[in-house]
Amino acid sequence: MKIMALLLMMLALLQGCASSSDDEFMCGSVASYITPPTADNLYRVVVTHLDGQAVISRPYYKLTAGKHTFTLAELIESPELKVKLAARQTKKLDIVVEREQRYHLAAELKVDKTYTGLNSDYWQPVVWKQASYECVFTDKMG
Repeated sequence: MKIMALLLMMLALLQGCASSSDDEFMCGSVASYITPPTADNLYRVVVTHLDGQAVISRPYYKLTAGKHTFTLAELIESPELKVKLAARQTKKLDIVVEREQRYHLAAELKVDKTYTGLNSDYWQPVVWKQASYECVFTDKMG
């Protein structure tokens, strides 16, 4: 009788595991490796932090679905940019990552007026492109 009860408990546990969704292996991606169109005043960025943790910048990040915060440094090379080096500060961008989507990051140079001196408002981080992307974690570690 005890063996039968133990087997039923094990079977119930296994069924619970088997019925768990594959969602934990689904992911999205955020990328900064494609050069955005400078004709649209868009420039490359470097990721310095992801969800508050310092990272070594890489071409893309495979992430679980949900909100993620990126800290970005701009790589704007434009003759219109007249701010001092000290004004070139990092900025944060929140992205709600959806499964099987890739988001491409950029720095948008604001051209509504001339920015000079220590004015750091000359750019904003943006998602300039979103596309479908088949993304699956190969294991729980990504």
